[in-house]
Amino acid sequence: MDPHSLAFADTPRTPSLRTVAELLKPITWFPPVWAFACGTVASGQSLSENWLLILLGLVLTGPLVCASSQAVNDWFDRHVDAINEPQRPIPSGRMPGRWGLGIAIFWTVLSLAWATLMGPWGFAACALAITLSWAYSMPPVRLKNNGWFGNAACALSYEGLAWLTGAAVMLGGAWPTYDTICLALLYSVGAHGIMTLNDFKAIEGDRQMGVASLPVQLGAQGAARVACWMMWLPQVAVAALLWSWALPWHALAVLALSLMQWPLMATFLKNPIDKALQMSAFGVPLFVSGMMVSAWGLRQLSQMGAL
Repeated sequence: MDPHSLAFADTPRTPSLRTVAELLKPITWFPPVWAFACGTVASGQSLSENWLLILLGLVLTGPLVCASSQAVNDWFDRHVDAINEPQRPIPSGRMPGRWGLGIAIFWTVLSLAWATLMGPWGFAACALAITLSWAYSMPPVRLKNNGWFGNAACALSYEGLAWLTGAAVMLGGAWPTYDTICLALLYSVGAHGIMTLNDFKAIEGDRQMGVASLPVQLGAQGAARVACWMMWLPQVAVAALLWSWALPWHALAVLALSLMQWPLMATFLKNPIDKALQMSAFGVPLFVSGMMVSAWGLRQLSQMGAL
């Protein structure tokens, strides 16, 4: 039998559930879920009385919106992944034909439908996040083609927007307070650095396909320095704000968590390509721990103001 016929016969007509799950990348759902949780805590509203709303929001931000963005990205990145990660569902053939695009569209529609359960603010935030996710990956906009813009879109969607959404839906659609907006935006800047960590594994494919990620634009060393500064400086700013708001213990905790990242950053800066994964695995948890500490600080502020 012709080898080409054998290869065609081995190609599945429909993807397995395991392959679909791999396309939706559950491991990536944590950042927006965590940021949404921070927003609910920072709102100062009762968590126990609003448990259903919180559950709806956690499902929306992670398994729906973030998952849809991963499917969208994998479809429009299939040519780059064929170079960097040929084992991914679409370039490997385990996700045949246009199944990847179909799943991306279906999950997008499902996310918007789910968001109607969370009121006008929840739906608007979902629509904005969905728009950013498609603009990030899809030509002709394809924000991903420039590391500054693409990482900014992801950081704003995954961290700042999710945080503000959590606070707003808990407040019944009211605009979040000034302090909440400040911290959400600062952590979005920090998340820009985190997004850069993900680009070191794809330098060769990005360069060949014309994707100007920060490691491609600035070189590995330059991008590593930018990532570290963009992660650390916003945390210092958050600590300073918490101190100015009479929350010294929260401020010191955030500052201490940021300083604990220094040894990891030093190792990362010496060998960015090989140590980016280590920086992401151990440095990011310290970063997001500071987010929750800050959220509880804002919660204390809101409760003090209610007395």
